[in-house]
Amino acid sequence: MKVINHQNQAIEYLQSSVKVIAGIDNFDIERIIKIIKASEIAGATYVDLAANVEIVSAIKSLTTLPICASSIDPLELYNCSLVGADVVEIGNFDVLYKKGITFSASQIFHLALEAKTIIDKKIQICVTIPHILSLNDQIKLSILLEKAGIDIIQTEGLISKIAAKFCNNDYICSNQKKFQDNVFRSINQATYSLSASYAIAQATHLPVVTSSGIMSISAPIAFHYGASGIGFRSAIADLQNMRQIIQYIYQIMNSISYAEYNSIDYLSTRIYLNNISFFYIKQ
Repeated sequence: MKVINHQNQAIEYLQSSVKVIAGIDNFDIERIIKIIKASEIAGATYVDLAANVEIVSAIKSLTTLPICASSIDPLELYNCSLVGADVVEIGNFDVLYKKGITFSASQIFHLALEAKTIIDKKIQICVTIPHILSLNDQIKLSILLEKAGIDIIQTEGLISKIAAKFCNNDYICSNQKKFQDNVFRSINQATYSLSASYAIAQATHLPVVTSSGIMSISAPIAFHYGASGIGFRSAIADLQNMRQIIQYIYQIMNSISYAEYNSIDYLSTRIYLNNISFFYIKQ
């Protein structure tokens, strides 16, 4: 995956790129700076901010990390590209879902085309594929976006209702099975996004970033499923201390590195994931 920074130098991303998401609805500059500095120290690949010109401009002056600006408004993305955003993204819809706002495949495609028309070709464009679309429609949209010249695809997933349904099971979530609970919950929350990443990576030649519910246990699986990168926010959302944020980013980075050298260890996890992914898709 490549992005062009403000000095017009190509940045080659390794296959295992890590994006730390500050949040499309996060305008707390102190909190954002804390996340950015933690990401820098921990060695994250790049960071994702709300597409706010003042925030992007301020953060650009404080970090050497590439910046991705996210919004559903192509004009906001264009303005952020003018003040130093290295990547712009149509996406991070979670805050909108909470307000009952959703997008069709056609709406996403036309937003992408509008962004492609007005934004400099040197700026890479990422599009998040809404999880509310069927897997088949997600694949079709990704293929259309690839043909339109979009650079990166990001997947997302439903992580609340189904996760809650299973984690309320007394047997699965008994205190005696605390470790198993953590493993199950981590993989369960990321299943939709992982399944979409695998399908889209098979159907297109675009870099795929797996997001939504990604944690240190599920992060390595994304790369086994063909993703070029992972993005996460919820895993650090409740961490207030910078040291804790740094430690968790390190934890994710280390889990990815470990998996690269011990890929066999993830085979059983992949088989398990395939089984529950099939179950969810059937629902």
